[in-house]
Amino acid sequence: MTVPASPGGAADTGHAGDGSEFRKEMSPWANFALGFTYLSPVVSTYTLFGTALADGGPPMIWAFVLAGCGQFLVALVFGEIVAQYPIAGGVYPWARRLWGKRWAWMTGWVYLWALLVTITSVAYGAGPYIAILLGYRATVHTTVLCTIALIVIAVLINYAGTKALSWAALIGFSAELVGALVVGVILLATHRFHGLGVLFDDYGAAGDGSYLPVFLGAAIIGFYQYYGFEACGDCAEEVAHPGKVIPKAMRRTIYVGGAAATFTCLTLLLAVADYRAVISGEDTDPVVRVLFDALGEAGARLVMAVVLISFLSCTISLQAAAGRLIYSYARDEMIIGHRVLRKFSAQRAVPEYALLLAAVVPALIAVGSLISEDALTKIVSFAILGIYAAFQMVVLAALRARLKGWRPSGEFRLGRWGLLVNAGALAYGLFAIINISWPRTPDVPWFDNWIVLLSGGIVVAVGVLYMVTTRHYGRSDAPAGSAIPDRP
Repeated sequence: MTVPASPGGAADTGHAGDGSEFRKEMSPWANFALGFTYLSPVVSTYTLFGTALADGGPPMIWAFVLAGCGQFLVALVFGEIVAQYPIAGGVYPWARRLWGKRWAWMTGWVYLWALLVTITSVAYGAGPYIAILLGYRATVHTTVLCTIALIVIAVLINYAGTKALSWAALIGFSAELVGALVVGVILLATHRFHGLGVLFDDYGAAGDGSYLPVFLGAAIIGFYQYYGFEACGDCAEEVAHPGKVIPKAMRRTIYVGGAAATFTCLTLLLAVADYRAVISGEDTDPVVRVLFDALGEAGARLVMAVVLISFLSCTISLQAAAGRLIYSYARDEMIIGHRVLRKFSAQRAVPEYALLLAAVVPALIAVGSLISEDALTKIVSFAILGIYAAFQMVVLAALRARLKGWRPSGEFRLGRWGLLVNAGALAYGLFAIINISWPRTPDVPWFDNWIVLLSGGIVVAVGVLYMVTTRHYGRSDAPAGSAIPDRP
């Protein structure tokens, strides 16, 4: 028998509501800013602009449109789910209600590792910009040290509580807008070398072959851009009227974040003087070159400072999401060490040990990256694969639940379009996962060529082994499969 809907539209909220340990101190704008800074148009564009331009030439910008449309469908599905199940932790409790304990455990496991690796990728991407700002030459070792330093600063801000997290998100949002809009307008006004026609010219990136495979390889910049909106739901227990506020914040994150990222990419593209130098590998850092040429040393360093605020706020938002997922797992006794990880600071209203774990593991991953020659690209690729896989596990669970009779009852509903949107979101997600995993470097050893898929397979295999041997997935009495009505 299903649990009846509450007056707010939630069929069951598990631990949410009046019994939640969290304080509802996050405003609707702060919730949107949290998702926006996690999605972070500046971080994703500045991190992968050079890689995407070298792989696909100027038309790589259309990857933002491709990924934006696909992830918008996912955001609509998530909006329906979070409106009915506004519970801290996001994809894990959603999957639990929509399918069951085992599926939820594996969904959360995959998402957790993807989040932890994404924290590393964002903090790692800030390393070269810190070097430019402080005036030293970036090396692999200095980048790793900067990564760890950024992670430590982020977790200290998260420890300060929900209000500090809200302020950090709003400050990060402001920095993102400055980095995306102000710098973009300056580049358009003072340092534009091309017209919009370059967006349809690959400048030889495809060689003599078809452009499609080249574009799909460069599309990593779009896939990396459009996740983060789910963080709005990770903090569902800290927002008043979450069933109405959070679906709207998710959609707004896609609209505003996607537009800002596309604009940032466009202004950088039009300001690059020589595309062929980037494609050939002669110019390996076009973003830095553009900023120094257009703004001078003082102006470029000022922009670097603003960009670093974006990187820091993105790291903070990611840690907040990861910490709440770990806490949600521990609260349901679904993970080893749950007695410690479920401990909650009543004074600051944060899960302090879960947040600590969300800092320690990414720092260790950063240290481990010293063994790789192309650490950033591999870290980013695995992060995208894990996030998209976890998303699609929720999307598939929602589609299965719909076909078994689930009818969303929250304050946001897609109505008769729900099934079509759900199927479209699943189709897009599977396409993205295949594209991200596809090996594209046949000249390297096989294990390096398949590293992204191998890494994902290892995470899943370890998760299955852990789940089967410990059976932690079965400990909690939180609702499982409650979305599907009983058959008469």
